[in-house]
Amino acid sequence: MDEHVVVFALFAIASACAPRPSAPPAQQVVETPVDVVELSVAEAQRRMTARTLTAHSLTRAYLDRIAVLDDAGPQLNAVIDINPKALDEADARDAERRAGKIRGLLHGIPVLIKDNIDVAGMVNSAGSLGFVDNRPTADAFLVQRLRDAGVVILGRANLSEWANFRSTKSTSGWSSRGGQTKNPYALDRNPCGSSSGSAVAVAASLTAVAIGTETDGSIICPASVNGIVGLKPTVGLVSRSGIIPIAASQDTAGPMGRSVADVAALLGGMAAADEGEPAGREATGKPLADYTTSLNASALKGQRIGVLRGRRLPDAVDAAMQAAVTAMQGAGATVVDIQMPTDGKWDDPELDVLLYEFKDGLNKYLARSTSAQRSLAALIAWNKANAAQAMPLFGQELFERAEAKGPLTDAAYAKARDTARRLAGREGLLAALARDNLAAIVAPSTGPAWKLDPKAGDRGAPIGGYGAAAVAGTPSINVPVGESNGLPFGLTFMGPPFGEPQLIGFAYAFEQATKARRPPQFPPTVDR
Repeated sequence: MDEHVVVFALFAIASACAPRPSAPPAQQVVETPVDVVELSVAEAQRRMTARTLTAHSLTRAYLDRIAVLDDAGPQLNAVIDINPKALDEADARDAERRAGKIRGLLHGIPVLIKDNIDVAGMVNSAGSLGFVDNRPTADAFLVQRLRDAGVVILGRANLSEWANFRSTKSTSGWSSRGGQTKNPYALDRNPCGSSSGSAVAVAASLTAVAIGTETDGSIICPASVNGIVGLKPTVGLVSRSGIIPIAASQDTAGPMGRSVADVAALLGGMAAADEGEPAGREATGKPLADYTTSLNASALKGQRIGVLRGRRLPDAVDAAMQAAVTAMQGAGATVVDIQMPTDGKWDDPELDVLLYEFKDGLNKYLARSTSAQRSLAALIAWNKANAAQAMPLFGQELFERAEAKGPLTDAAYAKARDTARRLAGREGLLAALARDNLAAIVAPSTGPAWKLDPKAGDRGAPIGGYGAAAVAGTPSINVPVGESNGLPFGLTFMGPPFGEPQLIGFAYAFEQATKARRPPQFPPTVDR
């Protein structure tokens, strides 16, 4: 059994079964120096259980590292806000631990939250200067879940402004409020988006774990090019209440970490059926209390895994895919090549769905917000009036196209929604799983990160293999698979609705067989 599994299992047993001790004197905590680089959730918990680490010192170490690497040094710009109450929250978790109250695997673990998710008392701006007066009075449903699980809210992560849905010419990782997030594997490379800050902060050990959001690729792509693990859950497994929306058909939040074990631990703190939102009702009875029970290094044994073919790949990615197939076969899987005839044919109807749903969902969110901008039309007007600050690099064509759409009662919307979901799901991913009797489908997540180019935007972005799961609303998980000249990229496992336990097992088995992740070294550039 793997070290992470042993630590998580022993911790869970101890938390549930051990008699609650009386509060020991504070001097019994004998701390050792806190090195947070590549520190896992399991190891942090082991040390806190052993009284050689406190949540306060762990949080302080991350805050110090943010000051050194994010605010100064390479200036990664991954963190847009620090929670002013972070150390107070850590102290409260330490007090609970001393009193014998341990909430679970995430007790005292610092977490960064993407800046499009409501955190009570903190700005939630989607990275926009025009929305800095939005200061929610209540936590998003998933944030409250995380607080109940014992996390420390470290701060907010930068993102591609409006989750990359303001312009067709945007640069991932850039926001008018937070500036340009940089890829820690080469500072002149794109971090992908829209969960750019979440991914970079995790990769650079500025936090233990982070929360990202995805509509199509916004967790998987930045996880891939920043060499970390990112999981996009089934739509509805994690509540969307209190998240600035893009599209209700596809939006979800998800966990991001340096290992599958860390992502599994964080997912357990997030997942819960929120019957207050439509997709949440479909998740009733589906979430697991502890996804670390899926961490099985033998999970691939006896499984049929399909490799999605049909796209031309860069040489380094093609070589990594061949090595991945060999690794999965070595782990006991039967690996078969598959085709998806509908691949990419959902792109046009998907965009129509996003435009319709963005206008509808954002207007509803804005109407409940504390901001002076109470509609998409008002945001468009504010951006025009403040173009020099708000739009110095690219415009707002997607905002304007969305504003021109009608209501969700339009027949054109219903047709686009049904067509996109059918092509990606029933005739795409789900058809391939059933036709070839597959437990999962894998595809390259992306190629290596492309150079930042504010004038060109993301035109150099690699085409990822994650789109089918995004549009179908089914789960996917990125795992590091290889690198090209020091620039990492990943492999995506995709499966059926609410197949997260199985995908976590497969990803974990693959991770243990390959151990492809390498920590970043923050070079200014690479020779390519």
